[in-house]
Order: sequence, then structure tokens, then C-alpha cells
Amino acid sequence: MYLINGKEYPCCTSITMGLIGGKWKTVILYHLIEGKLRYNELRKELPTVTERTLSLQLKKLEEDKIINRKVYTSKPPLKVEYSLTDFGKTLIPLLQSIASWGDYAAAHHKNK
Repeated sequence: MYLINGKEYPCCTSITMGLIGGKWKTVILYHLIEGKLRYNELRKELPTVTERTLSLQLKKLEEDKIINRKVYTSKPPLKVEYSLTDFGKTLIPLLQSIASWGDYAAAHHKNK
């Protein structure tokens, strides 16, 4: 058993899926590989996600220390940027592998 942030996980793969699993977390992280994005830029990259879902997923990723949320308040309008933390950057090879496999799966299923 593994214990992380007060949650018990039965194996190491369940830790990974607990932190980045679900429909939107990996997609959000994939778009942050290249660098910082503002909330509205993320919304444009993910047009089918609801604002509520995006906000909740960003909050959870921030709580798990996978992304940073930086708020600029020096002058209006309020500006918020999201970026991968150093811990989050360790996911880049995994995210790239997931994306590559998705391309493969799409090509494989297209021909059937």
C-alpha cells in the first residue's frame, strides 16, 4: 500500500492514474508541455470541456503539485498563468508516449 496526500493506493500504477487519470488531466498537461498558458488559452485548446470541469481539474492538478498557478495582480485585468512544476515536468516523457500511442491507435483503428 502507498499513502500519498492522505489517500491510499494499492499499487504504483494506481498512484499515476490517481494523479493524472481521467478525461482531461492528461490533455491539460499535454498542452502545458511547451510552456505557460493562460486560462483562456487552455479553454481554446480544449473547446469541449466545460469551464467548471476545467477549473476543477486545474485546481486538483495544482493541489497535487503537478502544475503552478501564478496570478498577476499588478494591473487589471487579472492575469492567471498555468505551468508545469518541476515534479510535473517529470511527466513529459509519459505524456509524449501517451500521445504517440494515441496517434498509433487512431491510425490502427482508421483502417478497420
